Amino acid sequence: MFDLVFTADTFAMFGPDDPAVWSRTTRMSRHEPFTLLAALAAVTSRIGLVATASTSFYQPFHIARFFASLDQISGGRSGWNLVTSSGLSEAANFGLTLPPEHERYRRAGEFAEVVKGLWDSWDEDAVVADKEAGIYIAPDRVHTLNHHGEYYEARGPLTMPRSPQGRPVIVQAGQSDAGRSLAAGTADIVFSVERDLANAQAFRADIRARAEAAGRSGDAVKVLPGAMVVTAPTRAEAEDKFDRLQRLIPDDLGLIMLSRSIGIDLSQYSPDDPLPKFNISENVGHRKVIADYAAREGASIRQTWRELVGSRSHRVVIGTPAEVVDDLAQWFESGACDGFNIMPATFPEGLDDFVELCVPELQRRGLFRTAYEAETLRGNLGLEIPERGER
Repeated sequence: MFDLVFTADTFAMFGPDDPAVWSRTTRMSRHEPFTLLAALAAVTSRIGLVATASTSFYQPFHIARFFASLDQISGGRSGWNLVTSSGLSEAANFGLTLPPEHERYRRAGEFAEVVKGLWDSWDEDAVVADKEAGIYIAPDRVHTLNHHGEYYEARGPLTMPRSPQGRPVIVQAGQSDAGRSLAAGTADIVFSVERDLANAQAFRADIRARAEAAGRSGDAVKVLPGAMVVTAPTRAEAEDKFDRLQRLIPDDLGLIMLSRSIGIDLSQYSPDDPLPKFNISENVGHRKVIADYAAREGASIRQTWRELVGSRSHRVVIGTPAEVVDDLAQWFESGACDGFNIMPATFPEGLDDFVELCVPELQRRGLFRTAYEAETLRGNLGLEIPERGER
């Protein structure tokens, strides 16, 4: 009954200088996402299939073709999580030096425009398949793009008919000023990192206002904050599940992960020292959550990683199904979000818990579907099919 399944991606492990991290985690052991999602498309019929692909390491034609192909294979269920990437280890695998954030986002904006233009290469009725005339494609219904921009050149047309959902869905997660503007101008879904209700309300309002300033409807962008849900029939059981998971994180690994998150080597401090100040201009969503938490709670380094590393800075919702749904409903009904990016703490148990315990409660309250409304991802998200040429 979920709208989509999302797989992140990266082109590097943590790096040769971080064996203490990459040798002890599976986060950097990843299938290439297009192959994985194409396989999932064959055994699913409604759920959306969303993968990360970086504008720093591909060309627009690659991305347009990959996701258009997945869209055709899945019957209109693909989505592109647009990221610009900031990892030095990733860039090193391509012999690249990444530009500053503001330039990466400017490049990404043009990249997205080229991709959408290529997706619009074909009219909906371009394939005529006229056996008697011997014509498969009407030539006047397939168009070159001839893009000549600041960063990219692309002639087109794309080698793939128009998507069953108009265009694949675009997802974005930037929370800096540049990231928000890119999301508001290009994205259909925004993944966010929010732990505070008021901040979440302000973020969603800002994205909607920026979308309208870009000539779009505020309703055209759905904001989905991450929520790591831990649930059980009783609150005590749910809290015990979470506590057992937290105890599995070794102190040294927690320290390394927090160091990476904030860009400071914390090994030079005592774990019981206050978390030092750090720059939040990069990786704004996660870093701002960490900075806000440490300042609000007066937290030590140890307290901060114990609170935030396991959930990757996202909000943790712990309780019975009714308590979890109360919490999610409050955020949804108060305008803090349009839904959630559910992040089970464990697989498959955590996902099974949410499906078996929370989904029936959501359905009972009329907050969750009992059947899919459409066959495409865009349809199930309640998004309009874009007109050809619409940006």
